Amino acid sequence: MKRILLIAIVTIFFSPFAGAQEGMWLMHTLKEINEASMQNSGFRLTADDIYDINNASIKDAVLRLNGGSCTAEVISSQGLVLTNHHCAYGAIQGFSSPENDYLTDGFFAKSKDQEMHIDGFEVSFLVRIEDVTSRILADTNSDMSEEDRNEAIDSAKKSLLKELNEGDTEGYDYEVKSFYYGNEFYMFVYNTYTDIRLVGAPPESVGKYGGDTDNWMWPRHTGDFSMLRIYADADNNPADYSESNIPYSPKRHLKISMEGVEQGDFTMVMGYPGSTDRFLSSWGIEQALELHNPSVVDIRDLKLKTMKKHMDADLGVRIQYAAKYAQTANYWKYYIGQSKGLRALDVHSQKQAIEKRFAAWVESSPSTKAEYGEALGLIENYYKATDATAKADVYALEAGLIGSDITLFAVRFGRTASGLFSDDAETVEATKERLSGLCDNFFKDYDMATDRDLFTNLMTKYKEDIAPEHLPSFFATVDSKFKGSIEKYATKMYAKSFLVSEESARAFIENPSEKDLDKDLAISAAMSILQAYFGSMESSAQADFDKGYRLFVKGLREMQPNKAFYPDANSTMRCTYGPVGDYSPADAVEYDFVTTANGILQKMDNSDPEFVVPARLEELLVARDYGQYADDSGELNICFIHGTDITGGNSGSPVMNANGDLIGIAFDGNWEAMSGDIAFEPSLQRTISVDIRYVLWIIDKFSGATNLIDEMDLVWDTKNVTTSEEAISDPK
Repeated sequence: MKRILLIAIVTIFFSPFAGAQEGMWLMHTLKEINEASMQNSGFRLTADDIYDINNASIKDAVLRLNGGSCTAEVISSQGLVLTNHHCAYGAIQGFSSPENDYLTDGFFAKSKDQEMHIDGFEVSFLVRIEDVTSRILADTNSDMSEEDRNEAIDSAKKSLLKELNEGDTEGYDYEVKSFYYGNEFYMFVYNTYTDIRLVGAPPESVGKYGGDTDNWMWPRHTGDFSMLRIYADADNNPADYSESNIPYSPKRHLKISMEGVEQGDFTMVMGYPGSTDRFLSSWGIEQALELHNPSVVDIRDLKLKTMKKHMDADLGVRIQYAAKYAQTANYWKYYIGQSKGLRALDVHSQKQAIEKRFAAWVESSPSTKAEYGEALGLIENYYKATDATAKADVYALEAGLIGSDITLFAVRFGRTASGLFSDDAETVEATKERLSGLCDNFFKDYDMATDRDLFTNLMTKYKEDIAPEHLPSFFATVDSKFKGSIEKYATKMYAKSFLVSEESARAFIENPSEKDLDKDLAISAAMSILQAYFGSMESSAQADFDKGYRLFVKGLREMQPNKAFYPDANSTMRCTYGPVGDYSPADAVEYDFVTTANGILQKMDNSDPEFVVPARLEELLVARDYGQYADDSGELNICFIHGTDITGGNSGSPVMNANGDLIGIAFDGNWEAMSGDIAFEPSLQRTISVDIRYVLWIIDKFSGATNLIDEMDLVWDTKNVTTSEEAISDPK
């Protein structure tokens, strides 16, 4: 283990906690917009230390995981990576079986030859960001229809990407993303590695301690982490999996601070937040509260109960459906909290006030009225046009396309299978390969009995809750040929469809029949649901949405020229910063900013699967065997909260201190601020992160994987001193 004593010059005295800091800032704007603010808040580095395209910087240690589903960070010179337990949950599940139940028992490789390659996993490093707005919008003008404008933008994107890919000699990935509702465009260049191996994960009783009960809640006592390693070829370049690959040597890896946090300490989070709606209108709030959110919650509640019934009855099914259950439960609870927060904070009125100010500004001059006068009306028209179908759209997605497993599989299989009937032999072989891959991914986590119950229960609810004119066409078949009974349709479908078993699906691939494809009940149901989902919205309504929000957001920025606006999250790398701090969620309730191991024992209930504490963990905690991972008072800190701006996709993001050293891993937001994706509330918004010392303690003391600790650079900071000395060995 490398032990480094870093004594920093501190010239900034931290002010008392003043609330969370709003903003998900783009990397290439930090120097211009944020550097002074960050340094005034306690940051000891510069914007160039975070994002530099010519020299190694912190961005080179922060990874996009699987296209943006999560974030991860490099923590050693040998490509060792940290992310959340729930981000690697599917991989852990994939390696688990009733005989080797890594979900329950955990797993840590004591040597590199024990690390396990994860099929389908990838990590991407951000190379650079470029503003390509002028090129993408070159052929657009204010007189174009939205349809023509979108076609011009798509054409410009394709032309640019074709040019870049043809001239690429590095093997990079190029993505062009829209910002501020189509007003600006930036290109992101990535270097992607696909030989990723599972190195370690704690038992589920640590990595998911508290389960659904504690999800989104504070105080928290969850060790939500897992460990991966990136492998590369002999030249350190991306390569397909091979036993000859070697650990990746990063441009930059994060050092790990052992000092912990105090009230008011500066924190910074970098990662890939997925989606926010900070510009959402008052009409959008109404639709979310009245139609969208309650429908999602209602459907997912039934889905969770159906899965749990089968999971509780069979360990094999529990392992197969563990990741699906967790994913379903996460946003089931999220939308409950979001609705509660939107109402409690009266976000609807806040949005109306913004719209009132905007309308007054628009009317203030002929030029603003000419350019922005129709913006709010277009937005209102969109929601009026979609209110009638909003609930049906939710059901088509939640109960239909992602309800039972068979439905989405049938969509993918049915849309791909046409290639089997091509006259071109290469097309046929390529189609067979793609369909075989679909089967590989689908059947490993598929249980027919569970899926049949999901299909029957969810489709029955769909039929009962949605007006007939908004139902997919296959429900008419249910009425005409199956006496209106979803149960009878399901009985025949699961008996006759070639998609419900791996053997029959693969047999079809080798000996395809267009007649069998056309009459398959699973494909018929799935395709009709897909058509209902995408066919419900008129193009005119979508055009109202696109143009209305584009003009509204452009106008807001023009109306407030001295305000720095950050764009909504869209799975691109962002930086957010703010202080460690407690909060008061309700009258006479005060929450501290840190939790300790004492809380694990206080919550312990081995009769409740969500609060099981393994015997070995209990033994260590009772003995208070914390070693070097204890804080100054001798306690083992588990989690802490801080006022930064994150959302889904930030899971696994590194939490860094003023020196850019790792102090924690972000994994959640707090319940009282679930409306934060729409309206940020500084007094309530908190990021929940696992303390890095608890992570190391689990790796070292609980799991005995000292080989992993030895790879890391552990840093002991000394605050509030006036001398600087680096790389001094810590005397024993």
